[in-house]
Amino acid sequence: GIMWMSSLEAKIKDAKDKKPTAEKLERLRREKINRFRNQHKINVQGTDLPDPIATFEQLQKEYKIHPKIMENIQAAGFQVPTPIQMQAIPVMLHGRELLASAPTGSGKTLAFCIPLLTHLKQPMNKGFRALIISPTRELASQTHRELVKLAEGTGFRIHMIHKAAEAAKKFGPKSSKKF
Repeated sequence: GIMWMSSLEAKIKDAKDKKPTAEKLERLRREKINRFRNQHKINVQGTDLPDPIATFEQLQKEYKIHPKIMENIQAAGFQVPTPIQMQAIPVMLHGRELLASAPTGSGKTLAFCIPLLTHLKQPMNKGFRALIISPTRELASQTHRELVKLAEGTGFRIHMIHKAAEAAKKFGPKSSKKF
């Protein structure tokens, strides 16, 4: 049927409806994030995933990335993160496991190098603290090159080992036992 009410009652009812609840605000935030992911063709699976970033500046504000790393990102000419970087960097900075797929040239190397250096925090004289295994020398060289650029001025030492015999000579005969 028809519901009759005075204009005063209608105003009071409207005022109650306009007051945002915590659930409504969270739902609106989720919708905004989902629109952002759809717009950038970011597909995710999993639960309790961190929100994607829209700019590299957000890394500085939200995740306290080393200022020199941020400088190196800008110096390398990266202005806006690619879709893989938008979602993968926050996921890894939250210490989550990640399986990601993106085309060649989409920025996957930078997407895992930034969190790697951030987790290491600062250089230490403790031997090898991170290991990246690559299926080809070409990919290993690319990763090495990107890491060297990204870590410039931070004090991290980046090495590429492609032969065990050379590594023993370079890092000493005890290195294979030590590391």
